[in-house]
Amino acid sequence: MKLIKARDYDDISRKAANILSAQVILKPDSVLGLATGSTPIGIYNKLVDWYKKGDLDFSQVRTVNLDEYCGLSKDNDQSYYYFMNHHLFYHVNIDLKNTNFPNGMEADANKECTRYNQIIEDMGGIDMQLLGIGTNGHIGFNEPNDTFIPSTHQITLSQETINANSRFFSSMEEVPTQAYTMGVGHIMNAKKILMAVSGENKAQILKEVLTGPVTPFIPATILQFHHDVTIVADEAALSALE
Repeated sequence: MKLIKARDYDDISRKAANILSAQVILKPDSVLGLATGSTPIGIYNKLVDWYKKGDLDFSQVRTVNLDEYCGLSKDNDQSYYYFMNHHLFYHVNIDLKNTNFPNGMEADANKECTRYNQIIEDMGGIDMQLLGIGTNGHIGFNEPNDTFIPSTHQITLSQETINANSRFFSSMEEVPTQAYTMGVGHIMNAKKILMAVSGENKAQILKEVLTGPVTPFIPATILQFHHDVTIVADEAALSALE
């Protein structure tokens, strides 16, 4: 693993966006695996700024998102489809036909997981996968488990994840309890992985990911086995390592 230290959230956003933009410049038809949540917003803002300045071209880029809530339609402002369009895709010259998400409204889990697995396979895999990390070590919505699940699957979210996500909803009753997520195998098959970590509340889990044993009970520890992982973390997130 390569660890890049950042001063703060803005510095994380700039450094991570530099890595993503270099991927697009060097391989204009890159397949990018993208993440949602509060951490990537700054990264996407930087990419949009650089696109508007003429530094980036997304016209050939294809994307696959890590996950999507079950039961939220595309026009729901808490869906990840809505998130990606409003934070990135609507502001750059990407072909929206080349952006892909699990369909949270598909009730047949086997059908949807098979469909999404095929999309990733047909693309030839992921060139660079952007990740955040949950306080319980989840990547995508791969929650702590007794095994690593390799492919796309439907997951019942842990109470810790539901509690963490509740800040985006007006009430706990509105927080989805299930999601479709890319599997650990898809993530590990990506040619490059970029993880952004911000804040003191992520310090302990980041320490475990970097120094602890590999276990499906802390899913992100599997990244220790990947050949090309870059983690960009701020001083607060690195505080447990000092």
